[in-house]
Amino acid sequence: MSKEKLTLSQLEQYLSKAAWILKGPVDASDFKIYIFPLLFFKRLSDVYDEEYQQALEESEGDIEYASLPEFHRFEIPEGCHWKDVRETTTNVGLAIEKALRGIEQANQELLYGIFGDAQWSNKNKLSDRLLIDLIEHFSQYSLSNSLVEPDILGNAYEYLIKHFADLTNKKAGEFYTPRSVVHLLGLILDPHEGETIYDPACGTGGMLLECVDHLKENSEDYRTLKLFGQEKNLTSSSIARMNMFLHGIEDFQISRGDTLRQPAFFAADGLKTFDCVIANPPFSLKEWGAENWANDPFGRNIAGVPPKGNGDMAWVQHMIKSMNSTGRMAVVLPNGVLFKKGSEGRIREELIKQDMLEAVIGLGPNIFYGTPLAPCVLVFQQNKRHDKKGKILFVDASDQIKVGRAQNFLEEDHLTQIFKWYQNFEDVENYVKVANIDFIKEKKYFLNIPFYVEKVIEDNLPNLDDALFDLKTAWAESQKAEKKFKTMLKDFI
Repeated sequence: MSKEKLTLSQLEQYLSKAAWILKGPVDASDFKIYIFPLLFFKRLSDVYDEEYQQALEESEGDIEYASLPEFHRFEIPEGCHWKDVRETTTNVGLAIEKALRGIEQANQELLYGIFGDAQWSNKNKLSDRLLIDLIEHFSQYSLSNSLVEPDILGNAYEYLIKHFADLTNKKAGEFYTPRSVVHLLGLILDPHEGETIYDPACGTGGMLLECVDHLKENSEDYRTLKLFGQEKNLTSSSIARMNMFLHGIEDFQISRGDTLRQPAFFAADGLKTFDCVIANPPFSLKEWGAENWANDPFGRNIAGVPPKGNGDMAWVQHMIKSMNSTGRMAVVLPNGVLFKKGSEGRIREELIKQDMLEAVIGLGPNIFYGTPLAPCVLVFQQNKRHDKKGKILFVDASDQIKVGRAQNFLEEDHLTQIFKWYQNFEDVENYVKVANIDFIKEKKYFLNIPFYVEKVIEDNLPNLDDALFDLKTAWAESQKAEKKFKTMLKDFI
């Protein structure tokens, strides 16, 4: 096992190779179920060994002393260490299951259920030979704290999440939001030291970690943040928790569950509220729990009941209700929320009247994995700044993209431009319009961006007489060329 410090590039290649070992018997969409738990298991074992060695040196070789729980971030019971699995050559999947369950039970407060529910002992998918190859591959490097810093490991982890998104594509949106979109939301929310951050559809935790990175970039103490997330998908919620630990984050709570039916976080007087609320919830969720919304026990129907077959406005209202008295929120949604009629239209009207909606930002098409749609970002403030009251900023950022063959991309200069427009809060021809609520009322509370950001068509068309002259000249030249060609051909024959 290598004892040299791992670079980010080496770590990324190391993790990609693990996916290739699984290729064949395991579908690409299932790679994450196996790769992430093994990576985390290896990290826990290597860090435990490092802590053990340090305590052993301090105690001049006292094994009992070095084994005391207080010297270890996580406890690894006897028979549940990485090396115990590595020494197994038959029924390897069973050995992995035993080790993972043993670690969870020994660390119930922090790690219970974190390794997910993969069927490691299913030999039709995972033969002993395949698992031995996988274990040996992961055994090449030590993932101890001294050799792999949390930032590098966390970045490699993010790379692997994106790698799986590239491989699966059609399902990637369920657990991966393009990093550029996440970064834009972080810039808009601008979290600071000591604040609480909440993502009600946290997936693998990328948006929460973006807030951490935002503080790091601004030289603020990210350790003072308190992170909260809820995620319905078992695998994604487990990955989110592992992701936090691998990034060195200590103060977080990730709960598994259905946010719209059973929210996880409460205060004495109802739902817990937060300084920053951020999310990319599942678009147009059909079975979202409409049957309970009319009499929602958590008081989230602040503007009405969304339609049974589309939960977009349920997410918006849940997030608004989760803001504290000075809270702010940013949410990514499909453009339909801006113009749909019926109950969604009535909810939109009521929310506009409540004057918490600060900005509507239309992004370019095809920037999400597996869908060509153009999403939008809605920004809400519990208490708008005085000069923004009664107004909503509309930003048409649809052309702020780099067009790719299979997918479009938001690049750094695009993000900078979009954020500048948001920050300045002033009209920009063809791109930005600050509209007052009275004008929006005239538009029947529709928020279609083209209603407000009108494109000015420049009169650059050539003079008709000049165009006709150019056409005649071109025709005459073509006739001369054809005549010359015929003459040359006749001579040749």
